[in-house]
Amino acid sequence: MRIVIAIVVSRADSASEHIFEQLLAARDWDRRVDEHREDGMGGGDVFRIDGFELRTFDDWHLELDDAAEPFDDPDLLVFASRHSGDTGPLLTAHFTGNFGPAEFGGEDRSLAATCPSALSEILSAFDEHAPADYDTGIECTHHGPTEVDVPSMFVELGSGEAEWADSTAAAAVARSILDLRDVKPHAKRLDGDTETQNGEPPRRQLVGIGGGHYAPRFERIVRETDWHVGHVAADWTLDELGPPERHRDVLDEAFQQSEAEFALVADTDRDLDDVRRVLSESGYRIVSETWLREVDDVPLALADDLESALSPIDDGLRFGTVPEGWDDYTIQELPTDLLDEAQGIASATVRSAVERATLAFETVENGNRVRGRAAVSKTSDYDALIDALVDVLDGEYETVRRENGQVVAQTMAFDPSLAREAGVPDGPAFGKLSNGEPVSVDGRTIHPDDVESTRTVTFPV
Repeated sequence: MRIVIAIVVSRADSASEHIFEQLLAARDWDRRVDEHREDGMGGGDVFRIDGFELRTFDDWHLELDDAAEPFDDPDLLVFASRHSGDTGPLLTAHFTGNFGPAEFGGEDRSLAATCPSALSEILSAFDEHAPADYDTGIECTHHGPTEVDVPSMFVELGSGEAEWADSTAAAAVARSILDLRDVKPHAKRLDGDTETQNGEPPRRQLVGIGGGHYAPRFERIVRETDWHVGHVAADWTLDELGPPERHRDVLDEAFQQSEAEFALVADTDRDLDDVRRVLSESGYRIVSETWLREVDDVPLALADDLESALSPIDDGLRFGTVPEGWDDYTIQELPTDLLDEAQGIASATVRSAVERATLAFETVENGNRVRGRAAVSKTSDYDALIDALVDVLDGEYETVRRENGQVVAQTMAFDPSLAREAGVPDGPAFGKLSNGEPVSVDGRTIHPDDVESTRTVTFPV
């Protein structure tokens, strides 16, 4: 079924009118007249193309409660608007509502329905269409309207008179809005994600908590992962909210209107422990940015299971490859000495081999070094990993073989005892020979291969 996107233009907003002009110029719209509604209240001229309906209003956007009502059963509402601030040329987007008192439209402590998937799409469209001298980003939730009835967002051109009159930038906003064609407001529910209390998998959507008015951390998640962001409560809006334990209903509404069960809390100077406690008591899962990135393409049910079986992601668990048709796994202790030796030779090659062979594996040093245990879906995957590690060692040793539950590596190496027998004194001459340089002793030249012997190292597997 075709997604219908309603576009709201305000005649009180010069930037909105310029975006409107560029929308009309970008497509061949069908025009009709709505005689049942007053011109200036969504009536009069109405413009339609496949998937979009465009209406104009006299009032400012943030005063347009029930803005969806004039439209023909829209799935998503876009307010084409100006952005005002000291931020220079900027294309931005955000959701609407008030965590505290309503100073600029809407109701006190009331939040509108969000469209996280569409927000992600609009950011991508900004990246494609924005003029070179314009920044792009997202903002926190900070003004009305709140009673919109369908998922909605502001898509804005800013940040002053010069930009509001910039036809090139207005065209970029118009094209970005039109790129929303057929975009659903919310992310899909994915098979394999952990079921919630209602028996459905959660959407990969989250509520942002903390940080500044502009939200680079949450924007980064949108740009760099498959997660989507709904309402964002910045530090100042949390101050407006007041004690979170007294306003649990507002925090609950932020999650309900975002169709989210996860929260990402920004690093901030504000003490957010009270908010964290209330969210945890309310059953929402507070996750880290590392967690979001690591489970990006991993079924959440599997991720939860492996965190229980091995260790938490925030303690170093990382994911490998989830093969099609897998139905079980075993926990395998990884060969510490062999891994350390191989990682010392070619760490990137080893990491790729571990990721191919395992469902998940433990790491140390902030996730940079593989060590500990791993989950493998079949024994042959573990054997393939050992073979790959053997191949890495083979580039440094003369011979490498697997036998009797261990890897045996042999190489020719400097032998101090042979050097002493040849009359070489301890000291700098030992260093030269071990580095492959000949030395002179009592008029004789001692070559490195004169004082080498076979060194054998074994690695249990």
